[in-house]
Amino acid sequence: MSDAKLLRGTLVLTAATYISKMLGLIYVIPFTAIVGQTGNALYQFGFIPYTVLLSLATLGVPLAVSKFVSKYQSMGDYQIGYRLLKTGILFMAVNGVIAFLVLYVSAPLIASWIVIDPNELKGNSMEDVIFTIRMVSVALLIVPIMAIIRGFFQGHQSMGPTAVSQVIEQIVRIIFILLAVYFIIYVKDGSLGLAVGIATLGAFFGAGAGMIVLLWYWIKRKSLILNEVKSSTVTHTLSLKEMYKEVIGYAIPLSFIGLAIPLFQLVDLFTVTNALSKSGLMAEGEPVTFFAIFSSTAHKLILIPMALATAFSITLVPTITKSFILNDRKALQQQITKTFRIILFFTVPAIVGLSTLSYPVFSFFYWPNEVEMGGMVLRYYAPIALFFSLFAVSGAILQGINKQRFAVIALVCGLIVKLSLNYILLYQWGPLGGIFSTYLGYALSIAIMLWAIRRYAGYQFNELFKETTSVFVFSTIMGLYAWIVMIYTQHHFPIVNWTSAAIVLSSSVLVGFSIYILLGYRFGVIQSVLGNRSRQQSFNSKQNED
Repeated sequence: MSDAKLLRGTLVLTAATYISKMLGLIYVIPFTAIVGQTGNALYQFGFIPYTVLLSLATLGVPLAVSKFVSKYQSMGDYQIGYRLLKTGILFMAVNGVIAFLVLYVSAPLIASWIVIDPNELKGNSMEDVIFTIRMVSVALLIVPIMAIIRGFFQGHQSMGPTAVSQVIEQIVRIIFILLAVYFIIYVKDGSLGLAVGIATLGAFFGAGAGMIVLLWYWIKRKSLILNEVKSSTVTHTLSLKEMYKEVIGYAIPLSFIGLAIPLFQLVDLFTVTNALSKSGLMAEGEPVTFFAIFSSTAHKLILIPMALATAFSITLVPTITKSFILNDRKALQQQITKTFRIILFFTVPAIVGLSTLSYPVFSFFYWPNEVEMGGMVLRYYAPIALFFSLFAVSGAILQGINKQRFAVIALVCGLIVKLSLNYILLYQWGPLGGIFSTYLGYALSIAIMLWAIRRYAGYQFNELFKETTSVFVFSTIMGLYAWIVMIYTQHHFPIVNWTSAAIVLSSSVLVGFSIYILLGYRFGVIQSVLGNRSRQQSFNSKQNED
């Protein structure tokens, strides 16, 4: 894949991912207004186990299939990828049924692990938690099949089907969720537990819409794909056992990489409310509120800066695999450097802004739902977006150079740290303990992955560190100016309602963003990130002449 095609594919998926993340954030605003933080917590009680089972059912299939198809296409064999698609659809359908049955049947047991003291549920019952888990499990019947189709298209370096289906899936899911909770609570005067449980069926209807989009793309491109299959210049006679052994060899490590955030959240799911309840550091009901903010409302805001890394992790695997197979070390180095540079350029200022402006940000999106606790959580938790991004991209790089086992090792080590410290830190330090244990776990995981990239890809980080130091400096300056503007505007417009929060936030963001862009342009960082080296060289020459 050329740099232009890499960038184009990345932009397509980045746009789709950002749209999905923004929709996921926007819908939480009216959803929270209707069901409150307790409803958010109940939704997460079902959605987190579903996400873990979904990752296990799909086994990292999209990226694994993408890598498999890309690898053999680079050798001139288009037939084996098509064969994988035909047999894989049945395989993934069986996986989905098994995952659905496991989650549906085990719902009572999972619920008992999540909530030990039903009093923390603020009027809801354990039956509500069980119902929510069972309703969301139905989506597992469809989503795994979508995974292999998306991977097949991505292996053909076609990101459109994944991007469009992803956005349509999210739109339909969100419409169903909001209509369901509104109708049950306001029209039928139903219970919160019933409303949230039915709302989780949105995952099923969204997946159905996404599947329709993928089938439309398949019908549209079927003749072209079949012509490619016939034009194969090489034919690999792999048995089904050999073919799936190779794909599963890619997929299992990828499933662990994709499970990183859900597994960390799973640790929180089984420890946060229980540890905080027993610690006595929070009043009754507050642990559930914190969990809702930590795992949902604040978490949604934090995932937005990570969207770019998610897109890069998808597009990186085929292109790095190709460079690695062709032993093109120069291209490999350039691809890794460009990826890290862009990730840092966009992610660092975003997390500085979220952390600095945490209270007006949370107030703007979720007023008046628990803005004090939400602002506190967002202030300390926002920098985790950088850790999420580095983990996702590093895992994709390791997958591309066939060293994915180090990503698995890294994740396991990070999870051990999280699991070992989470309950203790929560019990001793309160809510911040869960946040800090996440930092420590991800920090260890990333350190292991970067070490592996340096050793096995021969990548040198020195140049990257020099180039990106300015990003951290400019982001710090930006954060300082944004903080000053925030303090000034809060003096004249205290945050007592949504309007004042909007005034404080918009003025602070405008000044901060302007400062960052001006500094980036003035010192050539923007030109470097976008690849406009001639302009940078011209700027340097002018400086030397002066």
